[in-house]
Amino acid sequence: MRKLDLLMPADAVARLNAALDAAGYGPARSGAATETVPTTQARDRVLARDVVSPIPMPEFRRSTVDGYAVRADATPGVLRVVGEVRMGELAPFAIRHGEAALVHTGGNLPEGADAVAMLEDTVPLTLDDRRQAEPADGSLPAVLVRQWKIQTNKKLAPGENVIQPGEDVKAGEVVVRAGMRLREQEIGGLLALGITQVEVIRKPRVALIASGDELAPAEAETRPGQVRNINAPMLAALVARNGGEPLDFGILPDVRAAFEAAAQRAMREADMVIFMAGSSVGERDFVPDVVNAMGEPGILAHGILFRPGKPTLFAVCDGKPVFGLPGNPISALVTGMLFAMPALWRIQGALNPPEPRFIRAALASEMKSPRDLEHWFPVRLAISASPIPNLQSLPSAEPISTKSNLIFGLARADGIACAPIGVDNLAAGTEVDVRLFD
Repeated sequence: MRKLDLLMPADAVARLNAALDAAGYGPARSGAATETVPTTQARDRVLARDVVSPIPMPEFRRSTVDGYAVRADATPGVLRVVGEVRMGELAPFAIRHGEAALVHTGGNLPEGADAVAMLEDTVPLTLDDRRQAEPADGSLPAVLVRQWKIQTNKKLAPGENVIQPGEDVKAGEVVVRAGMRLREQEIGGLLALGITQVEVIRKPRVALIASGDELAPAEAETRPGQVRNINAPMLAALVARNGGEPLDFGILPDVRAAFEAAAQRAMREADMVIFMAGSSVGERDFVPDVVNAMGEPGILAHGILFRPGKPTLFAVCDGKPVFGLPGNPISALVTGMLFAMPALWRIQGALNPPEPRFIRAALASEMKSPRDLEHWFPVRLAISASPIPNLQSLPSAEPISTKSNLIFGLARADGIACAPIGVDNLAAGTEVDVRLFD
């Protein structure tokens, strides 16, 4: 009878990553299939090529404050205001010694100006009024012209309150490296440079293979003894959120030939394969034998010291990561999140995959745990008025008691916490790091 390896989870992941690296995956991988997409639609896509700035940023000298463009060597002192620089326009005049021009934050500096005096560092002086001479023929009335003067109270240095051309980015500079998962800030920066299309790694196709004679489609009416297939839709949502394209292979019957046919199809059509159910050691658990026939090197770890998900299987077959996840919904979702999704980012070559978010909390009640397994359990967070030590200064984490096939145990949770191997009881008040759900 087949037995589980029962490796430490970290050891199983290390074997998987080593095999993926040997297959040519990893940060900023080369040779992957790519596609070009609008920059505005590239959130969380992995850049396929370095992006080089075609222009300096900014392209002109810009004021960082509302104030007056001046010559630094004329400050402090009384300056004559010769005009205003309108936003989005070049000044139609130059600044000479003893002159100033009103500018706004982000506005262009006139020629001759090399600094900006902040409004709050200036004092407006009495207006000098004069009348423009009337034309000799009397065709136009005299015009009242107001000449502003200001007193600058601070000695300015050249370049003060000014952004110089190329200060943010120089023309020809690599602004985003290949392998970067694009976030809002990269998208904004690229669009500021006029880059409206980017070449990204094509979304990896992930085959999702659910199995079990007891499964029915989610939209079907169930008979006694049947349950709806929720694993494939849950994993499809998880895959889509992590840069992949889910391929739903439907529900396999518990027949070996069906598993073999699905595996062959998955190797043709997908870049990564996830079996849900059938990975344990029972007579109808066909996944281990089928996976070992899918390609080299095959199974890397079968069984980990982990709850929920002890029979999880890790493999690489002909350069493609393959997972056998448990069929119970909580087990499938937790192992998919903790083990399969990092591999999905790895085959995309992401330099900056999403980092899990943790919060420090204190258990609101006792949690018993299997001593020989790394145990992840769902918790609900709250602010507590409990007199238990730690609960007065930290959020409380209330363990949610649930079985691995009851999905609403996770739906009611804010995250999962870990009881490490060797611990069989976490007392109320014990500090834990809660991995938050998205």
